[in-house]
Amino acid sequence: MKSEKLKQLEEKYNLELDKAIEKIKKTSPKSVLLQFPDGLKPYATNFVDLFQEDFPKIQFKIWLGSCYGACDLPNTNCNLIIQFGHARWK
Repeated sequence: MKSEKLKQLEEKYNLELDKAIEKIKKTSPKSVLLQFPDGLKPYATNFVDLFQEDFPKIQFKIWLGSCYGACDLPNTNCNLIIQFGHARWK
């Protein structure tokens, strides 16, 4: 069940949560790193809570370091990285 905060964010941004969920289902990772820009980091635990409902056996980690877009991938041993942004791709 989506939290009220995530519902409000989805009204403002196209977060593509359904796309992220489908990717997790398709790849069956053991661990997922979630990477957010600074504006979305305060809501990071809401995203983890949402994903844990559907995928309780997967370990979700939050990247708290910098995030300057798709070219800024952290060096991690996670099986899947999901990046969120709040700007449109052009």
